Order: sequence, then structure tokens, then C-alpha cells
Amino acid sequence: MDSKTLVFTAIVVACTPVAILLGWNILVPLLFRVFSLTVGSTLGWCLRKKTDGRRSSIIQATAESERRFREEKAAAEDGQDESSKSTGDSIIGSSSDIKNGGQGWDGIIGFFHPFCNAGGGGERVLWAAVRATQQRWPNAKIVVYTGDREVSKEKMLLRVKHTFSIDIHPPSIHFLYLSTRHWALSSTWPRMTLLGQSLGSLVMGWDALSLVVPDIFVDTMGYAFTLGLSKILFPHMPTAAYVHYPTISTDMLDSLDPKNPVGNQGVNAGKGVGYKGAAKRYYWKIFAAIYSWMGASVDVVMTNSSWTQEHIQSLWGPRRKQQGRKHPIAVVYPPCAVSEIERAVEISEESEKRRQKYLVYIAQFRPEKNHQLILQAFAKFVKTGTESAKEAKLVFLGSVRDDHDSRRVYKLRLLVNELHIKDQVIFQLDAPWPEILQWLGRAFVGVNGMWNEHFGIGVVEYLAAGLIPVVHDSGGPKLDIVIDVDGEPTGFHASTEDEFAEAFEKALSHPDPLSVRRRARLSSKRFTEEEFARKWLAEIEKLVAMKS
Repeated sequence: MDSKTLVFTAIVVACTPVAILLGWNILVPLLFRVFSLTVGSTLGWCLRKKTDGRRSSIIQATAESERRFREEKAAAEDGQDESSKSTGDSIIGSSSDIKNGGQGWDGIIGFFHPFCNAGGGGERVLWAAVRATQQRWPNAKIVVYTGDREVSKEKMLLRVKHTFSIDIHPPSIHFLYLSTRHWALSSTWPRMTLLGQSLGSLVMGWDALSLVVPDIFVDTMGYAFTLGLSKILFPHMPTAAYVHYPTISTDMLDSLDPKNPVGNQGVNAGKGVGYKGAAKRYYWKIFAAIYSWMGASVDVVMTNSSWTQEHIQSLWGPRRKQQGRKHPIAVVYPPCAVSEIERAVEISEESEKRRQKYLVYIAQFRPEKNHQLILQAFAKFVKTGTESAKEAKLVFLGSVRDDHDSRRVYKLRLLVNELHIKDQVIFQLDAPWPEILQWLGRAFVGVNGMWNEHFGIGVVEYLAAGLIPVVHDSGGPKLDIVIDVDGEPTGFHASTEDEFAEAFEKALSHPDPLSVRRRARLSSKRFTEEEFARKWLAEIEKLVAMKS
């Protein structure tokens, strides 16, 4: 090889990283912008034309349903005494309220939540957000894109009332049913699941926008790719994301390394070794870059905790700044039934006598909730033979979404038998809200076992009910919820089986549990439904202003 060839080769090698960086940071965004302004906008125009008919139908159906609703309400009130008639403070509001409060905006807000009938904490956020939006803009039309095709509107709203005690105004809400939800299921993508599900969300997003194009598009499940698609198709349509948990995070990347402090946590703990591990690590890094790119396109971003905010800021923040997104990423704590629990559950010296040595764990039966850790820790606690351990019973309260959850429950029951604690473990599946309130009123301790729980609505419910929480020493339960009040603890943190077992003993044998319960309830007031509605509307108002 002659000297000229060597020099040329050296220059090419030296310039390759620069070329890659230039391509990723300049050429790729430029090509993306050109594509959005040409092909994307053309496709978006076609979708608008295609869905104009359904949009008109939604507007007409809303007006007709509203008329019938008012007539039925008036007829019902005609039979009441004047003193018991409605005082006009319904969700619709008066004309003066609309004029003075700026409530007259009458566009369509689309909520993208393909699993809206799941009955979990994310669904409570959705329905509380819908209710708050209806109250603030009573003339607006609400569209929920869902894959729950077998569930009618009436059954859906009845379950919302039954599960969350949230009343939704029926006339202005409409459900549009997706036929592509299976594309986003993890079972559809046994390999490269993160990328596969994200690509599947693009298919679902196209499906949703093919049904009707809203004026404002809001994702309340965490599908950043769907919002990215909407910006390609409709660059000027305001978008918002309520992020419960980043699809990928630096903690996930760190967990692949068994030598890292978090290398023993999560479902992929320590899997970053060898050729397969290295490939997985690079794949995750590339996916994180694409995820950041998509997320940066969102106009208004809300996170459910400071932990989630920190991760989303590190991923989306730099590109959001480059793209000129002016609204900061806001923490909007999820709505929790604090006020209702306060009314239902007494905290006093008298009620303390009725408490029993129950430890309750409110969580869906998903693998990341780590019910197995809690069972094994509880078994160790029982083997200590203390007075508290002899009396203690562990209660699992959670919804079962599908066959996968049912199989997990079956395996947990087998584990209970293997650990010889069958007489001290109770499974209450799909318990209705009134039954959950009863458990919160008579239990002693509330448990959470998930590593890096994004928030933990169940933990807030523990606080509101005065339970002494024993939670995982990470994520939202550690940073936002189970924190000191006036320098005094409101609960305990743990990471390992031994630490949880020790914490169970400390909580159940606490010398002054009533003082802890009172501090816990005081701390829970940061997470009321009213506080959520106030912060939610402050963010959504930014989107309405963009449409005005």
C-alpha cells in the first residue's frame, strides 16, 4: 500500500465518526423535515378528507345526545321538590360560565389509550383527565381511541364509575375502536420487543387517525411513536403526552451490566454480557435515540413523578430544545382517591383497635410488580416466629387483564404452597372499589415491591388510608410518596427479601402506629384528584391556546 493510499485511508477512518454524527444530527432531521412537509402533509390532508364525514357525525351525535340528556334530566327534576332540584352546577355549566371562563371551545380532543378498559392506575389518569376536560370545556367533544372492541360505551362508563368512582358525562364522549391493538402486544414481538411494540404503535396511530382526525391529540399511555407520527402527518396539530414510564431509560441500560449497582434489578438484570448482551446493549442505545427523536416532537409533556420527569428530560430534553419546544416538562401527579378514602376510612384511637395484622399489596398482576419478591420476603418474615409474624396475613388486591395475568396468579398460588404460607396469603382478584376501601380500613401495612415504580397510586392510597407503607427503595414511592413529614417518617423502604422482612416486622410492631398513620394521611393531600385536575388543565390550556 503506497503512502497516498495510507493517507486517504487514515482520513476516511478519522472522518467516519464525524460523518455519522453529521448525518444523524443534521442530515437525518433535514430529510425528516422534508418528508414531513411533502409526503407526510399530503397523507395528512388525505386523512382529513377521509374522516370529515365521521367528524360531522360525532358533532351531530353529541348535539343529539346532549338534547336528550337535558330533556331526561329536566323530566326527572320535575318530579322533585324545589329544594332538591339541581342548582345548575352540572358538568355542562351555564352560558355565563362559558362566556366568562373561556369554556366555549368546541373542538375535538382525541385521547389515545388503546387499553382504556384495563382498570389500572393509568386508566384512572385517563378518566380523571377526561372528566376534568369535560368540566373545563363542556362544549368540546371527547374521542377515546381504544382497542376494547367488545365493550360498549355504556359498559365502559359503568366500569369507570364502578372501579374509580368517576362520573363521565355521556353525551360528549365517543369511543372509536381500533382493529390493530394486537400490533402493540408484547406477545406479537417475542424478539426486539421494544422496537416491535413501538412500530406497532405506529400502525395503531395510523388506524386511529384514519377513524377521525382530532383538533388536539393526547396520548395517555406512553406511545411516543404515535405522537411522532401525528406530527409528520399534521405538523400544526397540538399534541400532548402524559408519560407514566419512559419506554427506555438509563436505568434500564445500566441494569444490563451485572457490575453496575442496578445490575441485579428489573426483568433484564445482568443480561448485558457476552455477544448477545453486547448486541442488546447497542440495540437499546439505538432505540433510545429514536425514542428521544419521536418524543421531542410533542408540544406539551407531563410526567407522573419526578423520577419519570428526570428520565424523560434526559432523553427528550436536548432535542426538544433544538426543536424550539417552549413548554417545560411538567410533573402532574396522578389523581388519587384521597378525599374519598378520607371519608371512608377513619384514623383515630378508636379505629386503631379495629385494625388487624393485614399487609395489602394493591397492584395488577404484571411481572414488573414483583409479587414473587413480596411472597418470598413474607415467607422469611413468617419463619421468624415473632408475635407479629404469627398474626400477619398478606393480601394481594389486583385486576387480572388477560390469560397471561391468570397464569401469573396460578404460579403465585403454587409458590405460596411451596413456601408453606397458604393459610396466611389471600388473593382478592378484580376486587371492586368498595371492597378495596374495606381492606384499606382494616389493614395495618401497605406493600409495594416494584423496582423503579414510575409512581405508585396504590402507595398513595395506603397513605390516605393511614396504612404504614413498606415500599421498594426506588422510583416514585421513594422520591415522591413515602417521604418524611416534619422530619418524621411515614413508612419504610426496602430492596431485598431480608430488608422487606425486617420492614414488615418494624411496621407491624411499631410502638405508635397511629402517629405514623396521621402523618401518612397529611402527606397524601399532595395527590388529590382536585390537584391533578388543576395541573392537568393548566397544561391542556396551552394546547387549546395553540388552536385558538
